[in-house]
This record gives sequence, structure tokens and C-alpha cells, in this order.
Amino acid sequence: PTFRFVMGRVIRGQRKGAGGIFKSHTHHRKGASKLRPLDFGERRGYVRGVVREIIHDPGRGAPLARVEFRHTYKFRKQKSLVVACEGMHTGQFIYCGAKAKLAVGNVLPVSAMPEGSIICNVESRVGDRGTLAKASGNYASVVSHNRDAGTTRLRLPSGAKKIVQSDCRAMLGVVAGGGRIDKPLLKAGNAYHKYKAKRHSWPKVRGVAMNPVEHPHGGGNHQHIGKPSTISRQAPPGRKVGLIAARRTGPKGRPKTVRD
Repeated sequence: PTFRFVMGRVIRGQRKGAGGIFKSHTHHRKGASKLRPLDFGERRGYVRGVVREIIHDPGRGAPLARVEFRHTYKFRKQKSLVVACEGMHTGQFIYCGAKAKLAVGNVLPVSAMPEGSIICNVESRVGDRGTLAKASGNYASVVSHNRDAGTTRLRLPSGAKKIVQSDCRAMLGVVAGGGRIDKPLLKAGNAYHKYKAKRHSWPKVRGVAMNPVEHPHGGGNHQHIGKPSTISRQAPPGRKVGLIAARRTGPKGRPKTVRD
């Protein structure tokens, strides 16, 4: 006879992996936000574009700008959808390339930007068309250049430092839509509509409020976890809840000074 070990119910974290109702709500979204593809014109000189419109993208805190360029090889227009920076407006000319001037909204390689520059829409690899500092109100800053190695040290919105190739491009300025989280949601209805546009991730029932069959933290005569909240990275699905592979827990103390 074959014996099968039966655990409890399939918990929420396991259900999310299959997709289903937990898929992202993308039907009304306007498109992926990317810088224009890197080409010879950008590497050697600059390309001029014009901001045609600034639009809202459902599920995204920052507005998008639709920028129109002339195609460098063919008689046609080349459209790009990029996260708008603070101060961008319709009819504005955008210059992309190594020889573009330092102005808000322009896209340059980080090697052409002085230390201390405030940037957004940053590429983490050359030609990936922008992956870092794209949320509303966010920005990265140039910390230092290493001309010999051809790398640049950036400070990301999280406070982390990251070294990227100096040929990676970035847009000058701060992402528009800042201050969005300063206004309180005030009521559950506003939170409902906020997450309706994003994905099914609200409301969240706490594990301690469940029954033992539904969550490892469930059950008991009082709402308490009853075991360490930290959990191993190698824990099996259905048990892997709480602070996964935590290096430290508790409130953060006085921030340590990081030497650059």
C-alpha cells in the first residue's frame, strides 16, 4: 500500500503561485514603460523627440509620457512610452544621447552626468531601456565615477548603493507623481479601488486570525503565533510564512554611517 502524507489546506501563499485570481490586472494598462532602443544616434550624438501627451496608467502611481521621435533610418515616426519626470509637459523637446545637454527630461549615459546628479528611469544593464527608480516621486543619484573601470556608483531610492556600467542611460530629474502616499486613504473603499487596478492583494487576513488548518500561525485561545516568526529559506510550501530567511528582526536602530 502507498501512504501519502497529507498536510493541511493549501494556504494563500501556495495558491498565489498558480496565478488564477491573483494575476495582475493588465487589460486597461497603456503599455510597458521603456526608454527608446539604444542605437548609433544615441551612442555618438543625440536624437530629438517631442512629448505628445502625458497619460495616466491604471495601477501605476506615476504618469506616463508618450514621446515621438523621427525614425533614424526610415521615413516614419518612432513612439516611446516612458515614465514622466517632474516638470515634463506636452510639446516639450526631449534629447536622448551622449551629446544631449544636462536638462530635466533628457536621457544621457550616466558617465556624462556630474556626481550628485538626480536621475530616474535608470538602466541596470546597457540597453535594457530603464529598470531602476521608476516609481512615483522616486529618484537615484550619482555618487561617483570610476573612469578606469568604466563604472558608476549610484544611490538607489532604497538607500542601497549599486555599481553600473557608465554607458547605462538615465533620465535627468525626479519621477512625477510624488507625494502620492502623503494623503491618507481614509476609507476601505479607496483601498479597494486602489488594489482593484493592480491585483488581488487586498484585504489581507492575518495568519493568526485563521484556523490551524488554514495557516501555520492559526488557532489557539489567543491570537498569537506560538512559534518563532522567522522561518528557513528551505521550509516547504505551506510552512514558509512569516519572516523568511531574516538576517535580523525588530525595529532598526541608529543608522550606521556607510563609507562610499
